[in-house]
Amino acid sequence: MTKLRVGLLFGGRSGEHEVSIKSARAIAKALSAEENANKYEILPFYIQKDGRWLAGEAPQKVLETGSPLLESEQSTSEAQTLSKWQYPSQVAQVDVWFPILHGPNGEDGTIQGLLTLMQVPFVGSGVLGSAVGMDKIAMKMAFEQAGLPQVKYKAITRAQVWSNPCVFPKLCDEIEAALGYPAFVKPANLGSSVGIAKVRSRQELEAALDSAASYDRRLVVEAGVVAREVECAVLGNEQPQASVIGEITYDSDFYDYETKYTEGRADLLIPAPLPDAIARQIQDMALQAFAAVDAAGLARVDFFYVEATQEVFINEINTLPGFTATSMYPQLWAQSGVSFPELVDRLIQLALERNSPS
Repeated sequence: MTKLRVGLLFGGRSGEHEVSIKSARAIAKALSAEENANKYEILPFYIQKDGRWLAGEAPQKVLETGSPLLESEQSTSEAQTLSKWQYPSQVAQVDVWFPILHGPNGEDGTIQGLLTLMQVPFVGSGVLGSAVGMDKIAMKMAFEQAGLPQVKYKAITRAQVWSNPCVFPKLCDEIEAALGYPAFVKPANLGSSVGIAKVRSRQELEAALDSAASYDRRLVVEAGVVAREVECAVLGNEQPQASVIGEITYDSDFYDYETKYTEGRADLLIPAPLPDAIARQIQDMALQAFAAVDAAGLARVDFFYVEATQEVFINEINTLPGFTATSMYPQLWAQSGVSFPELVDRLIQLALERNSPS
């Protein structure tokens, strides 16, 4: 039996480089599991922080150590002989790509566009689903069009924030009038809670807007809400399925980057203790969100559940969620009866199915 050669693509130029390595290690382990070892051959490709691609021993070393290559190791690598738009010769051997690049240049449609041009199947959403899922403003507009309830929000541009001294105060007045406090200021395209701030006063709002504008030219400000944070995983293409619901609990002020990626700072409750009707509503909304942005393969959809009023608001969709063994997405499927190795196998099969000519 000829093995399918899986191009495991990880690393990348975003601030989630190290998280990508962790996800790739878990996927590589799953592909090497007994039920997958006879079906798949792993061809690892590591994208350095400068954007250069590596194949062969270097990415294998990164997978083994779990750490990015040191500068001294990069200087002797094959990447030094390649321009940033050139790729290792092993790229031509790939039958199906498994990109696990989190953040900008990884889940925003850019790498998906490149893989589409290669005319090789790849796991996950295409250009449209990835781009809409990444940009919080475009995502919210798609959710609004689909009739999905959301907290109040306001879209802002960097030009408005970094405008003349007369315009900026009026902008802050408008935000206060529309949303009140507390509120959350977010860059539209970073993901993983980077650059997000919770604000409770005019001074904090002004500082948060200035900070977020340094990360992205598009920003979003959302009204704060007292709610439980719950998540649902989606798996499939044209006939997607929704997992059981999970809940995140934490002691910090909000689910920021440090809380998300520091061991012991947050707890996952799977399945979440929810009324059956609410759980079904969240699953239905997750599938609607998946369709609204034209996602494919996988996604994790996040919600706010306001227990006092029994309301559910959609927060966001993540079309390439964290994929370590302890990440919410694979854990939700494990609790839904799909093991980690089986999940990886199904995602590859979904990629092949989506690329079939029928």
